[in-house]
Amino acid sequence: MANCKILIVDDDDNICQLLNLYLIKEGYRTHICNNGKAAVKQLAEEDFNVVLLDIMMPGMDGYETLTAVRKFSNVPVILVSAKGEPMDKISGLDCGADDYVTKPFEPQELISRIKAVLRRTQPTENTDMLDIRIGNLFISRSNYIVKVNDVKVEMPPKEIELLYYLAKNPMRVFTREQLLEKVWGEEYKGDSRTVDVHIKRIREKLGLGTNWSLVTVWSVGYKFEVV
Repeated sequence: MANCKILIVDDDDNICQLLNLYLIKEGYRTHICNNGKAAVKQLAEEDFNVVLLDIMMPGMDGYETLTAVRKFSNVPVILVSAKGEPMDKISGLDCGADDYVTKPFEPQELISRIKAVLRRTQPTENTDMLDIRIGNLFISRSNYIVKVNDVKVEMPPKEIELLYYLAKNPMRVFTREQLLEKVWGEEYKGDSRTVDVHIKRIREKLGLGTNWSLVTVWSVGYKFEVV
C-alpha cells in the first residue's frame, strides 16, 4: 500500500504540511490543493488512491467539493474536519465520503484509517469472485461498478461495498452494528444511522429488482432478499 498517491485538500497550509510529513514518512506520494476548485480539477486530470478533504474551506466547501467529485470519480475520500457532531459525519457520509476523522487527530489513527480504506478498495487477484449477478442487478466489487438492466448506476465506493456485502450474503439479516463493522471496518467510530442513510440512497438509485430487494427488518437491521 505504500507508494500510493494521496491528495490533501485543506485551506490551512500548516495542516497540509503536517499531513504531508506524516504521509511521506509512511511511504505515500502526496499532492496538496488549498481549495475545493483546485482539488476537483486535479482529480479530473490525475488518479489518486485516497483524498483527505477538509470541510470548512472558503468558496467551495468540502461537501460541495465531494459532491462535484462524485459526479465523475469513485476515489476513496476521508473527510478530515474540526466539525465533530454526529450530524456533520452523517452529512459527509451522505455526500459520498468513505470515512470521517475529527481534528485534532492522532497521526497514527489517520494512517490506520487510510490503510483500512486502501484494504477495502484495492482490487485482489481473484477478481471473478468479486462479481455478483442476481436477476437484473450486476455488482463488480473488483471494478466498483453497479448495473441495473445493463445500465451503469453511479454510486460512491461505500454504497457499492455495502450493497455487495448484503448481496453476497442473501437472505441473511444483519444489524446496523454488524454492517458498520464489516463494511466500514473496526476502526470506524461513526453512528449506526450511517447505514440507514446509505441504504436509503442505494434504494433510490437501484429502483425495483426483478427478483431481489433490500428489505428492512424492523428493530433488527437489513437483508438482501432474493425470491
